[in-house]
Amino acid sequence: MKKTGRGWLWAVVIIVVVAAAAWYFWPKDNGEQRVNTTKAQLRDIEVVVTATGRLQPLDYVDVGAQVSGQLETLHVEVGNEVNAEDILAEIDATVLEARLDGVRAQLRYQQAQLRERQATLDLSEINLARQEKLFVDRATSEELVQSAEATARAEAARLDAVQAQIEQTESSLRADEANLNYTRIFAPMSGTVTSIAARRGQTLNAAQTTPTIMTIADLSTMLVEAQVSEADISRLRNGMDVYFTTLGNRGQRWYSTLDIIEPTPVVENNVVLYNALFEIPNPDGVLLPQMTTQVFFVVESAEQVVSVPASAVRPTGRGTGEVQVMRNGSVEAVSVELGISDRVHTEIKSGLSAGDEVVIPTMAGMPGGPRMGRG
Repeated sequence: MKKTGRGWLWAVVIIVVVAAAAWYFWPKDNGEQRVNTTKAQLRDIEVVVTATGRLQPLDYVDVGAQVSGQLETLHVEVGNEVNAEDILAEIDATVLEARLDGVRAQLRYQQAQLRERQATLDLSEINLARQEKLFVDRATSEELVQSAEATARAEAARLDAVQAQIEQTESSLRADEANLNYTRIFAPMSGTVTSIAARRGQTLNAAQTTPTIMTIADLSTMLVEAQVSEADISRLRNGMDVYFTTLGNRGQRWYSTLDIIEPTPVVENNVVLYNALFEIPNPDGVLLPQMTTQVFFVVESAEQVVSVPASAVRPTGRGTGEVQVMRNGSVEAVSVELGISDRVHTEIKSGLSAGDEVVIPTMAGMPGGPRMGRG
């Protein structure tokens, strides 16, 4: 029982000490109104339109197969750097080589026919010349001369027919030689292999569409495709400053200028979006295709201007407002000229100086919350 009584005694002592400390350190209200203040500062202010974008290579090509066949060899892998005219892949050329051999044999046969027809034509022309000489000497009939003439013309026509067949076969030969060359696929440009859609042993069918084997892209310059809502697109203009960050590196900004706004919108979930495009150099290769970007289009900007929190400004007219400041221990309303505002801070063109103590209205002092000023 004694221990229980002593415990109660210590509890009462602790409560008394805490109450005394709270009373001593609690702010005394001497009838003076407490206000929140901050100082007007020099800062950079930007009015921006934000959008989500995606990175794409500015220059890329889908490398396809122009002939059908089994993909026999791939000489590159994803991520490899290639130069123009480097060999990338090979398609099995057995069928095309056999077809080419057949066309070459047919060409040799037709060339032999041409020589035969040439010899026959020469003989018919010799016979015609002899018949014409005999006719002059009255040693042959006109009918035999005419027959020799017809034979010579017929042989000349047969010679022309064989010559046409040879030209047709030579054209087929050139096409088959080209198709055989197409079994060895070369890089059409220098760049990086960004994807490979086909695998070794896969049969490629180029009869109807051109099958894509891989994609090569020049990653030294990237293209940002930003989707801007129809509510903000009217605030954009070609040549305006723009910068963006990536999801993986929000601390670094990449700066550029807006190149073009595509006039045809994209509708997603009943939201109308317009593509705004601009280029960005990528010499270090840190920007990769399909990266998501947060894009900021700079509509207006001001550097190192006097600014105050937007909630401290009460607009009074177009480009003017009122700010309460602490001077000589009392609150004083000051008329100011307003500049741009990013909805967090507002530029003060005149009426305040950096370092002035500005009153921040409290929730109690401004029913409904802080007033957001905008120049």
